[in-house]
Amino acid sequence: MARMNRPAPVEVSYKHMRFLITHNPTNATLSTFIEDLKKYGATTVVRVCEVTYDKTPLEKDGITVVDWPFDDGAPPPGKVVEDWLSLVKAKFCEAPGSCVAVHCVAGLGRKRRGAINSKQLTYLEKYRPKQRLRFKEPHTHKTRCCVM
Repeated sequence: MARMNRPAPVEVSYKHMRFLITHNPTNATLSTFIEDLKKYGATTVVRVCEVTYDKTPLEKDGITVVDWPFDDGAPPPGKVVEDWLSLVKAKFCEAPGSCVAVHCVAGLGRKRRGAINSKQLTYLEKYRPKQRLRFKEPHTHKTRCCVM
């Protein structure tokens, strides 16, 4: 059986936030996946697809795995968005510069090529946050916006 080439992880950084976008590992490729997570310092993995591997080895290495599956090509349900924003707020307020890994079945882009097109990027650049997307910086009175 031919070995499938997996894309390399992609790190996305913005100010004090780091995200690692990865492929969906299998039990056979899990050791390489864990090495990648350690290389980038990711301590949380968010799975947005059906479970395809045992998370026990990750948890033994101190990596938290969160399961928020939703249909490929579909927008995330409101509950997933709320949970994501809560995770991001907690993670980066407590540990600025830390890394959260995210994967689905296909990695970047999910079902369609190009996860963000120019129209979406323009929207995000002009976006003005509502209160639920703002959080206070630790030890200051400044608030920051977090959109992902």
